[in-house]
Amino acid sequence: MSLFLRIGNLFKGFASLFVSGLEVRNPEALLEVEKENLRKQIGQFNQGLANHAGLCERLMSQVKKLESEERDLRAKAAANLRVGNRSAASQYALRLQTVSRELEENRTQLADSEKTYKDLVKARDVSMAAAKAKIESLKSSIDDMKMKKAMAEMNEMAAGMITTVGGSGDTLDRLHEMVEGERNKAAGRARLAKDSLNVQEFELKEAEQQALADQALADFAAKEGLVIDAPVPNAPLGGTAGVPAAAQKTMG
Repeated sequence: MSLFLRIGNLFKGFASLFVSGLEVRNPEALLEVEKENLRKQIGQFNQGLANHAGLCERLMSQVKKLESEERDLRAKAAANLRVGNRSAASQYALRLQTVSRELEENRTQLADSEKTYKDLVKARDVSMAAAKAKIESLKSSIDDMKMKKAMAEMNEMAAGMITTVGGSGDTLDRLHEMVEGERNKAAGRARLAKDSLNVQEFELKEAEQQALADQALADFAAKEGLVIDAPVPNAPLGGTAGVPAAAQKTMG
């Protein structure tokens, strides 16, 4: 039996946690439920007030009836006493005492009922005003909570964006460093290759080509029977310095 009781308590605990979670996620729905419950309670309270007001009305009618009966009995008792009918007068006087006692009791009950009714109406109005003020405060708190929750979500999103942008910036910085490193390596290789060129070999090749060209020119002049003077240093390209006028004429 205790095992089933424990299992039942466990299910109740899970249900309570589930309902509490729903209430936290839907405060507006919970507030609407409480407003509906308040309307029902006010309706039941008003029904009780109506019943109490009906009791006051019945007491008021009873008081009026007893007052009328008291006046009638007092008049009859006095009339019979004046004519000497003591027996009838005494009977009316006895009934008058009973009616007067009942009238006094009803008046007291009516006064108490009227006071209770007014107190209940005042209590209802005060309770309704307090409940309405609490509901309005809760609505304002819910709106403020939703606004602050939205602001918190926006701040969290902004913080996430800053973190993401910062991460991308780090990646771009690393990429820049990689590109600069490779560019510097390529520049270093180009400089090394340039410094490694054999300039003397190029100069020898150039001198060799010039000598071959001079030899070819000498062979050509010999075949043509022309005389070629020694080459003049720094002679302009395409010029005819050092070549006799006859040779120049002949070659032309």
